[in-house]
Amino acid sequence: MPAPYCGRFAPSPTGPLHAGSVAAALASWLDARAHQGRWLVRIEDIDLPRCPAGTDQIILQQLSALGLQPDAPPVRQSQRQTGYENALAQLKRDGWTYPCSCTRKELEQAWQAQGLAHTRHQERPYPGLCRAGVHQKLERSTRFHLEKFIENYKKIHSNQAQKAPFFIDSTHGLHWQDRRQGPQSQHPAQVCGDFLLRRADGLWAYQLAVVVDDADQGITHVVRGADLSDNTPRQLLLQAALGLPHPQYLHTPLVTLPNGEKLSKQHGAPAVDTQQPLATLLAAARFLGLPDPANHFSQICLSDALHHWVQAWRSLYNQ
Repeated sequence: MPAPYCGRFAPSPTGPLHAGSVAAALASWLDARAHQGRWLVRIEDIDLPRCPAGTDQIILQQLSALGLQPDAPPVRQSQRQTGYENALAQLKRDGWTYPCSCTRKELEQAWQAQGLAHTRHQERPYPGLCRAGVHQKLERSTRFHLEKFIENYKKIHSNQAQKAPFFIDSTHGLHWQDRRQGPQSQHPAQVCGDFLLRRADGLWAYQLAVVVDDADQGITHVVRGADLSDNTPRQLLLQAALGLPHPQYLHTPLVTLPNGEKLSKQHGAPAVDTQQPLATLLAAARFLGLPDPANHFSQICLSDALHHWVQAWRSLYNQ
């Protein structure tokens, strides 16, 4: 019997919510309500130096003003170190990690030797410099041994069904299903290689923290922006390595600037106007392709609009 639906919105408190993050929050809230499930908020403050004090409270106040109330008190990644320690210890015991001594300079030199120039927003795969050992150098970080795990996974799941949460083909391409985008595929070795689990600055890598938190919170459905879709294969692999359940994934379209860049705090995206919550949500709903409730109500209130959008979302994404 499947676990009861549980979704989440997981903002990073580097700044207040903007139009793009509100669209993601609304989508995840609607999906939970359309499934009559729980909706949680997780503050992803794992990188505390980048999180101004009090920003998490601003985000929670914004959500409340928009009528997007979580069903439990928020969880903060900065308070969950033990869970990440335990997960990393398990991966080490099972042989899926190795220490890395690489500096930024060494990585850049290796990428340049491979002809991989730095491109904005373009990830470059780890060149494997420490895969055979750090050779008495200082251990700076910890990496996931991607190809080693994939080889083992393929042996164990030699008869893997293509309807499973994911499957790996003969070229080590990973395939999974997105509830909005449909069939997806990626070769993780070509995209990221042996990715970080713990960074050189001692902070936890996003991939490990998210996987541990989703499992501990009982998350069954992840609804988030399409900019995070490329992370899904890494998270599916870590879930498999840790013996954790696989949520279903739905990635929403991104709110972009006129030049095509993602609307983000880094580009100075303004905070949403919570003094006009209905107007803010109407803009987010239009972006998500949801109908205007003004076509159904002579006078619109926030609760009527949200109820209307829940019904519309259910008709779009009823899986």
